[in-house]
Amino acid sequence: MRRRNFLYLTGGTLAAVGLAACGGSDGSDSSGGGDGDGKSVEVFTWWAAGSEKAGLDALVEVFAEQYPDIEFINGAVAGGAGSAAKDMLQSRLQAGDPPDTFQAHAGAELNDYIDAGQIVDISDVYDELGLREAFPESLLERLTADGAIYSVPSNIHRSNVVWGSTAALTEAGIDPATPPASMDEFLAQLDTLAAAGVTPLSVGAAWTQVNLLEAILMADLGAAAYNGLFDGSTGWDSAEVTTALEHFETMMSHTNTDRDGLDWPDATQQLIDGTAAYNVMGDWAVAAFDEAGLAPQDGYVYFELPGADKVFGFLADSFTLPEGAPNPEGTRAWLDTISSPDGQLAFNLAKGSIPARTDVDTAEFPEYQQTALTSFAEDEICSSIAHGAATSVGWLNAISDATSQFTAGATDLAAYQQALADIATENQA
Repeated sequence: MRRRNFLYLTGGTLAAVGLAACGGSDGSDSSGGGDGDGKSVEVFTWWAAGSEKAGLDALVEVFAEQYPDIEFINGAVAGGAGSAAKDMLQSRLQAGDPPDTFQAHAGAELNDYIDAGQIVDISDVYDELGLREAFPESLLERLTADGAIYSVPSNIHRSNVVWGSTAALTEAGIDPATPPASMDEFLAQLDTLAAAGVTPLSVGAAWTQVNLLEAILMADLGAAAYNGLFDGSTGWDSAEVTTALEHFETMMSHTNTDRDGLDWPDATQQLIDGTAAYNVMGDWAVAAFDEAGLAPQDGYVYFELPGADKVFGFLADSFTLPEGAPNPEGTRAWLDTISSPDGQLAFNLAKGSIPARTDVDTAEFPEYQQTALTSFAEDEICSSIAHGAATSVGWLNAISDATSQFTAGATDLAAYQQALADIATENQA
């Protein structure tokens, strides 16, 4: 499959007449199909529980205010990191039964849909809504593929956050107020925690393990070398990657034995319960701590995995216009809501992420999100592997399979690294 040019480098309500104009003056729509009347919109997501559902509910409230005559149809499908939803979605797309819009991670994950002709260019939506001025250039770069834009982001998430249980760390004699200053110091803390009888690091099923892997790669390689893994300028068979994989192997040896049967909320719950000390997870986890009544510092702590650079592990939830969408005008109304200041404010307050727009008043955002706003503005940006910003769906699936084999003990480290290198060669072609 041809690799599209997504970049990895650092770096008011729309009126009904506007919707009609976007669809074409002759009454046709740019999706190339669909005979809906624009009175409903099926929104396909994996936001089925927890903070994700809370965020979706907040968006739906804003949508109902902005478009009271359009019925919202919830197409959410449960499943960790969207794996179940993506499988069902692909079946629908191949059967010619697309939803009106579907959630996808902004970036290289869209390659597969673009190359299959399953989603359409919505650059005109950006022009109509003034989104090129509302979104930062670093985000627009990551949304653009060969000069076209295929999705509208509702937020920006950070993937490389270490969450810590204040109670578990304190009980093991570790000061939770002083984050480890280096990877070696973090690994030493895991040894201390193991000796104290607490699970040092909680993880879940394969995708959470890939999330951990990418955070280690970001920390050990630094931004430039990490980003080079996806354009071929950094070899997956290099010595610096070997070191990162050794750190991954060590960390996995300090994880919970029931990991493969858990999703991220279960792994996070171990910190809330105080049975595990650390968890490396995206910042959607902050809503789980807040819901449990834990306050920052008193109940939990957070920091980025220490490494060569200050890094923001980037991903963004976004929405598309599928080819043949039955109700493209409903889709465009949804895209308007999720990209509007009101929509971005409501959604991100509920979900733990930060707005994609730069003109949202973020004064009421809580402590963690204020740190994420600063980091995204100031630190080096690295696109997430586990969440589709850096890799296509096929590439990610191959990495996930190789990682599962390694963490299950079916392959050794050298074979794992060679598999990652071979996967990169196949997907960079």
